[in-house]
Amino acid sequence: MTPGNRTWDLGRFLEILRFFDAVPVLSWLQTMISGSHGVTPPQLQDGVLFDFTQNSPNSLALWGALDDVVMGGVSQSRLEPGEQSLRFTGLVSTDNSGGFVSVRTRNFDPPLNLAAYQGLCLRLRGDGQRYKFFLRDQPGWDAIAYGYSFDTIAAEWITVTIPFAQLTPLFRARSQPQAPPLNSARICSLQLMLSKFEYDKILNPKFTPGPFSLELEQITLLFGGGSPPQG
Repeated sequence: MTPGNRTWDLGRFLEILRFFDAVPVLSWLQTMISGSHGVTPPQLQDGVLFDFTQNSPNSLALWGALDDVVMGGVSQSRLEPGEQSLRFTGLVSTDNSGGFVSVRTRNFDPPLNLAAYQGLCLRLRGDGQRYKFFLRDQPGWDAIAYGYSFDTIAAEWITVTIPFAQLTPLFRARSQPQAPPLNSARICSLQLMLSKFEYDKILNPKFTPGPFSLELEQITLLFGGGSPPQG
């Protein structure tokens, strides 16, 4: 099959919509059965939001792949337990005008209240590419996302600090300078992405199509003064 003409996967598209409650009829049925669209947020423990060193099935179950198949692309990503980490891996392709892979949590119900903190820290090991991290303070499928780009160092563990005050409000990868700041008192979802674009149609200078891999060890919270929790 020639590049740019690969087959779109309808099954994966519907699976993504089902996982994130983005099909109205399925969402209505789920609400009738379970009484809620969202999932219980993770419990904060000493400033740690997610600790993937424990390989907890409950933490993994909150996250799902959200790739460019939702726009007709053919990229594929997955999450899998690593050695005391969570591996975000797969294949990103620019075929069919695609070019992004991501993993996102389902909406938290109730939202996370992180108003007492200044931001987040990601402990991770990447492949040298530039990734993006998003927070949303609204439950809508297409709500404004507050994004932060960061570079990785191939095969090296690093800590990425993401202050809430430095997040950029975005809608469909376009910056929204008139949007209000992130409401950290009601965090509805988190998302991690690899994309050929930055924002406003600017290309990601470190993007390479093909296999990718990012290991995530912990997501912790920045206390007042910008200090991460001490392990």
